[in-house]
Amino acid sequence: MKETALKTLIRNGTVVTPQGVQQSDLLLDNGRITAVGRGLAADGAAIMDASGKILLPGGIDVHTHVTLNPDTAAGDVYYTGTHAALMGGTTSIVEHLGFTPAGRSPTRQLALYAELAAGQAAADYGFHGLVQSGDADSVKNLETFATQGVTTVKAYMTYDRHLDDAGLSAMLRHCRDLGLLTAVHAEDHQCVQNGIAACKAEKHGGPIWHARSRPPECEARAVARLLRLAAAAGNAPVYIVHLSTAAALAEIRKAREGGQKNIFVETCTQYLILAEDRYEDPVMGLRYIMSPPLRRREDVEALWQGLAKGDIQTVATDHCAFSLADKNRGLGDFTRCPGGAPGIEERFALIFSQGVAKGRISLERFAEVMAGNPARLMGLYPRKGALAPGSDADIVILDPHARRTVHAHDLHGSWDYSLYENMDVLCGIDTVFLRGCRVVDNGRFTGARGQGSFLRRDRFMEAR
Repeated sequence: MKETALKTLIRNGTVVTPQGVQQSDLLLDNGRITAVGRGLAADGAAIMDASGKILLPGGIDVHTHVTLNPDTAAGDVYYTGTHAALMGGTTSIVEHLGFTPAGRSPTRQLALYAELAAGQAAADYGFHGLVQSGDADSVKNLETFATQGVTTVKAYMTYDRHLDDAGLSAMLRHCRDLGLLTAVHAEDHQCVQNGIAACKAEKHGGPIWHARSRPPECEARAVARLLRLAAAAGNAPVYIVHLSTAAALAEIRKAREGGQKNIFVETCTQYLILAEDRYEDPVMGLRYIMSPPLRRREDVEALWQGLAKGDIQTVATDHCAFSLADKNRGLGDFTRCPGGAPGIEERFALIFSQGVAKGRISLERFAEVMAGNPARLMGLYPRKGALAPGSDADIVILDPHARRTVHAHDLHGSWDYSLYENMDVLCGIDTVFLRGCRVVDNGRFTGARGQGSFLRRDRFMEAR
């Protein structure tokens, strides 16, 4: 049964606001936060006690691939994916489109994804546009995206439909002029191709060779080149997705120290928790094949330091679920294994566990990278990403004393494995509100199919 947005007073919680952490009450009414403070009057509201719990803005995952192909997917994938997201504390997603087939316009591709999600998504959702050619027609589509409330557009620097430097430069300039944010998958295409060719020539097919075929310099070279192009395009704003290496992070620091502005960086749960030793098992290692690959432990620690210092602005998932049967197509030949893995449900609790609970980042920084900064960069702030009067009542009530272990059979998606199997979680997602509706209640799903709304977005804001 669908929950309704009742007037609710949440008392005695540890509330993480844009101004800091405070013991406070939250008053919710008509889907919005109407007051934050101590000793708020109930005035007929339902009262909920949050003593000992932490109140955080609903998580925003701005890098998902809930579906890769709108021609073969059913709308149910958006219900399944967003149901799992809500159970994990993520109340909004921003979905990347798959590559557009020949003969179809990017705007029609966007419409197909929107048709799949409408009436199915349980969480709020938006989309990134996609440009996979640097020709004049593709650049014109940027204007159409902007009028449809899609204010971020993605390009690739590798794969068959990547942009060359001329196309990427044109896209950066036009996005800058339109007030759009260019999101980029930064891996050097020639470096990747050379690595794969060398593995094939030497008959290296195990999962570990996926990582060795895309070494850290593939990412670092691409990031350095991208930043030079962005600087030449008048400091065009750029959002680097799924950063995975210390070497690439060093290139970003160097550009910023040289005065370049408008560089925003995302990393993902897997690059903060897992390392390339996961590829050593010839069968189990296949489930970790994604691009960029998992890296060394030194890279993992460098990313945590970058997150704490503010060098990295957001943590997403790059959620892209395949079954184990799909992944096992790569047995003996990693190039046959589809790249991508699930993670939309585990993100919020694992980053709290590995970050806040272990002293790597503060509670305030956690709220920024999981919600506040994603909302700013995606043009959603302060409607989303903040516990403040006037904001949507998207709230996660987290129990910092709960303990559990990740098992795939306890999760709520349609996929049949977790990258984080048997990992300890040092918190619990107790209750989740979406626009004032209680969609998770004491760990039980109380939301509904189709409860999510399309997020029409404004231009991006600076991230903290």
